Amino acid sequence: MSNKAVITCALNGVLTDPKQHHVPVTPEEMAREARRAFDAGASIMHIHLRQQAPNKGHLPSWEVSVSREIQQAIREACPGVIINHTSGVSGPNYQGALDCIRETRPEIAACNAGSLNYLKVKADNSWAWPPMMFDNSVEKVQDYLNVMKAVNTIPEFECFDVGIVRCVGMYRQTGMYEGPLEYNFVMGVASGMPADPELLPILLKLKRPEANWQVTAIGRGEIWPLHQRCAELGGHLRSGLEDTFYLADGTKVESNGPLVEALAACARRAGREIATPVEARQIFGVRN
Repeated sequence: MSNKAVITCALNGVLTDPKQHHVPVTPEEMAREARRAFDAGASIMHIHLRQQAPNKGHLPSWEVSVSREIQQAIREACPGVIINHTSGVSGPNYQGALDCIRETRPEIAACNAGSLNYLKVKADNSWAWPPMMFDNSVEKVQDYLNVMKAVNTIPEFECFDVGIVRCVGMYRQTGMYEGPLEYNFVMGVASGMPADPELLPILLKLKRPEANWQVTAIGRGEIWPLHQRCAELGGHLRSGLEDTFYLADGTKVESNGPLVEALAACARRAGREIATPVEARQIFGVRN
């Protein structure tokens, strides 16, 4: 397996308000930010869709036309780039996410591999938001896997906790999924796995040995030792304005470019080169 590090840039996320943070919303903004990340070394762009009407950019969209326009703009700006499409929906109405994947055929799409109580507590000991369940039943996971298989999209299994990592192995064992395996260890969500580098050896014991893996580190400057350890242990790298606005020294960024530059520096300190888009396609077994 190649020792080169594939970098994913999570361009915008779903929770941030563009009136408060410099997150891209329109196809033009997404393409501009993708190009900055691409020039810094990212081969994969993880995208979320926002409503395009005036003053609605803080709200998610599952319009196929929005997905198609954003992907086209990014591909025109970044030749050979790999698209990693969002799919996360709480509740039973996730047809829009399925439709976006089916109709646009991205190379990779998120597949949230298990449920999580999505919680956070403020300094005054009150809930930061009403407690919610990010529900991802086996039936829901199977629906996503069926659509992805039909259009040759590779699922990136999003793992928010240790037990979810183990679930992915069960999906393989039972025949729910038979294609290339890719784990994304999501670390730093308050009610999930902490952004602790010491957890990585345990997670690597639990993943399937043939699988690619990366870390999504949620937080501020404290997350960068986790990125460095990920690079040292052979994982692939991800950051972007979805995950953080901060560099290791506490500097707040307004673009994805500096975050990707920092990831590339982590890889080089670990003695690894950065994969090109062509090499990333080979490493992940991209079929589209």
